[in-house]
Amino acid sequence: MTLKTRKLGSQGLQVSAIGLGCMGMSQSYGPADEAESIAALHRAIELGCTFLDTAEVYGPFTNEALLGRALKGKRDQVTIATKFGFRIESGKQGDGTDSRPEHIREVVEASLKRLATNHIDLLYQHRVDPAVPIEDVAGAVGELVAQGKVRFFGLSEAGAANIRRAHAVYPVSAVQSEYSLWERNLEPQIIPLLSQLGIGLVPFSPLGRGFLTGEVNRAENYPEGDYRRNDPRYQGENYDANVEAAAKVRDIAAAKSVKPGQVALAWLLHKGTGFAVDIVPIPGTKRRKYLEENIAAATIQLDATEMAALDKALAPGKIAGPRYGKRGMAMVDR
Repeated sequence: MTLKTRKLGSQGLQVSAIGLGCMGMSQSYGPADEAESIAALHRAIELGCTFLDTAEVYGPFTNEALLGRALKGKRDQVTIATKFGFRIESGKQGDGTDSRPEHIREVVEASLKRLATNHIDLLYQHRVDPAVPIEDVAGAVGELVAQGKVRFFGLSEAGAANIRRAHAVYPVSAVQSEYSLWERNLEPQIIPLLSQLGIGLVPFSPLGRGFLTGEVNRAENYPEGDYRRNDPRYQGENYDANVEAAAKVRDIAAAKSVKPGQVALAWLLHKGTGFAVDIVPIPGTKRRKYLEENIAAATIQLDATEMAALDKALAPGKIAGPRYGKRGMAMVDR
């Protein structure tokens, strides 16, 4: 199969209906495997999964460089999204954010070199910087668009007020945030606002950081350096409660003879219709096997009864534990 496309925003950005989150190719989910990661990127292009998500902080820097190597001779076949905004010191992610306009320009020049390209298709502010007015950020990205170095502007984990303020200065095409059956915090305010303003939604961690695949272990069973080891939702009583909450996903998948993760992705793809928001999930993987499973989710149909059952089983309040630790939650603009 070849994926269809979906639009993001009202400015003309068209991307594959499912994207590929590339972070795990370089960090957070076990050791890197460059050969398999490059093979997965090439397979994604073959299958029409051409919306690739990276960031300068992934690695840091190494993930963008990986894409630059993998996409040699293939740049015109893909849409690249990358991000600026975290402070990086001595080659490591530091404390806090930095979205000063002069820094944004520096980051973009460095990202272009690592990605071996002359333009970034979608440039996100990775986290809202409380020290820099969002109007200044939007203005700086708008200047980069005028220069041809960036095509479209996005925000990540931004709150309603900052989305409005940024969009008033330069049109926001997409907001990236965690959203899935597992995490529904966008539904009260953010999704209605995106619908009103004509902004697309790009959910990261659409498989609940792996929990919705049905193939998870307790936090302590993951090695040091694996993100899940410190994820509150994988720990202690939270883990037990969340395994039970996700049972409905597994039941529907078994009835359809598909994978639980595919049902979770199909739910997201169907959800955009009801919300009048274009939704393009970006499940992350570095393995061709899981990439192919994720893309196949686009063929799965869920009827109204199944959608309602999933909504009820994993309704807000049913999932135990915060999605980040205290430090991570402090950086979410809500």
